[in-house]
Amino acid sequence: MLAETARPTAAPPTPPRLGFLRGWDTAIIAAVLVSILVASLTVEGFASPRNTGFLLIDMIPILLLALPMTLIILTGEIDLSVASIAGFISCLFGALWSSGLPLETIIPLCLLLGAVSGAVNGFLVSVVGLPSLAVTIGTLALYRGLAFVVLGDQAVTSFPRAITTALQAKIGATGIPVWIIPVLLLALVFGVVLHFTGFGRSLFAIGYSEDAARFAGITVARTKFWLFVASGAIAALVGIWWTLRYGSARGDNATGLELSVIAAVLLGGVSIFGGKGNLPGVIAGVALLAILRNALQLASVPEDTLSMLTGGLLIAAVVAPNAIVWGRTLRRKPHTT
Repeated sequence: MLAETARPTAAPPTPPRLGFLRGWDTAIIAAVLVSILVASLTVEGFASPRNTGFLLIDMIPILLLALPMTLIILTGEIDLSVASIAGFISCLFGALWSSGLPLETIIPLCLLLGAVSGAVNGFLVSVVGLPSLAVTIGTLALYRGLAFVVLGDQAVTSFPRAITTALQAKIGATGIPVWIIPVLLLALVFGVVLHFTGFGRSLFAIGYSEDAARFAGITVARTKFWLFVASGAIAALVGIWWTLRYGSARGDNATGLELSVIAAVLLGGVSIFGGKGNLPGVIAGVALLAILRNALQLASVPEDTLSMLTGGLLIAAVVAPNAIVWGRTLRRKPHTT
């Protein structure tokens, strides 16, 4: 767990299926709509189909990584190595392509190795019992180092132009990228699993109280292990996407992306302590972060300022919900004279 908190050992209440229709999540969804309106009126080119396409394409890797990250954080754990796994797989993808292997062989191999990378995290956390924060900080450095071992400071850019162009295909003149559709379908699958299945309810139970979850018959260690495996596999998918999207396999691909992912998940209302959150709020958090960055980039705001924005939103996403809960608790306390 990320932090020890005093919680009752009783089983948690069943998480509401439509919990995103109130509170913090509603505020984030409203902020997304307001941001779109303000940016469309004040930032030149923001509402154009061309920029819409770039905005949605840039959302794809963050949204993909946010799906398993949401489930992991709900259990009270975290995975800081996702961007490094993506960079490692990107380099491996480029090395295998340079060796002459076909994509039909490279892609399954890369996905498998991504799952194995996630399994290493899962084993150390769920079997050995090490804190996920410490484990994934270590593997963050390990996998990024392996990326440079594979390619060094070189880059592989000899990918077929037809493939790299296909990843930017749009739906007619709308500017909406074709590939956002399967990503949203995958998000729908994650949402159904999380909010409408026993497995999803078990994740809330684990995050609320591991002891209570074990008494209820939930295999906590096995569940966490497979969540990290899924996170590694999707990070590998992001590494493949990143490589083909930009037509380049490099050791620094996706550097720093984990901060944007975690900021989006926490901004979407998922508690850093686990046991609370939902996927619609996370999707809204991803959208809000992407919209703000895109609008500020169009307004020629320096990259350093954009990084400060991500950090500031990450802090706000942790502090604000807890401040709201503290305020409500304070109001409910009886006044003494």
